[in-house]
Amino acid sequence: MIEAMIEGETDAALLSELAQRKLKNKKADLQKALHGLMGPHQRLMLKAQLRHIDDLDKLIEEIDAEVKERMTPFEEDLERLDTIPGVGRRSAEQILAEIGTNMDQFPSAAHLCSWAGLAPGNNESAGKRKSGKTTKGNKKLRTALVESARGAARSKETYLSSLYHRIAARRGANRAAVAVAHRILTIIYHLLKKKQTYIELGPHHYEERKRNQVARQAIRKLEILGYKVIVEEAQQTA
Repeated sequence: MIEAMIEGETDAALLSELAQRKLKNKKADLQKALHGLMGPHQRLMLKAQLRHIDDLDKLIEEIDAEVKERMTPFEEDLERLDTIPGVGRRSAEQILAEIGTNMDQFPSAAHLCSWAGLAPGNNESAGKRKSGKTTKGNKKLRTALVESARGAARSKETYLSSLYHRIAARRGANRAAVAVAHRILTIIYHLLKKKQTYIELGPHHYEERKRNQVARQAIRKLEILGYKVIVEEAQQTA
C-alpha cells in the first residue's frame, strides 16, 4: 500500500484493496483515513523511510546470521532451553551469552539467581522483614528472563503459566513475572548442569504437591499420637 502511495496512487478505494493481514477487515476505515493530501514532499519522505527500514532489515539479517554461526557449538544447549515454555530461540541465545553453559562456576541455582538479580533481598530490622525487593544483578539477563516469564504466562496448560497466575492474583503481575523468571533460571541451571531437557509438570502440579504435603503432615501428627496409619486412595464414584 505504501509503495503504491509513493508511486503516486491517490484512489482511497484502490489503496484499501492493497491492505494485508488484519487491515483487510477495516477497508471502510482505511478509505476514510486515506483521503488527504499526498504531495511530492510526503512521497519523498515515505520513500526515504522505507529505504531506511529495508537497510535495517538487511543489517538485522546479517547480524542474525553471525549470531547463529557463533552459537553453533552450543546448539544442543540452545535446544534444551527452547523446550521451556516462554523461552524462545532469541531468549535462549541471550541467556547463554550471559551465563555460559558451564554451571560449575555457580555453587548452586540460588547463587546463579542472586548473580542475575532475581533473588529476594534481605532487609530485616528487629526480626521484621521490611522489603522483598530483588538484589541488583545482570540487567541483560534479568530482562531476558522476565520477558520469557511473561511469554510463559501466555502459554496454555503449563506449570509456569499456572505459577504466574497464582502469584499474580495475590501480588500483582510484575512480582509474578519476577518470580517466574527466578523459577525459569533455576530450571535452566539444572538442565545445563544435568544435560537434560525440560519435563512439563502440568498446570495442577502445585495443587497435587500441596495435597500430598497436607496428607504427610496429617499422617505424621497421627503417628506422633500413637496411631498406626494405613493410607488408601478413595474410589471415585460415578
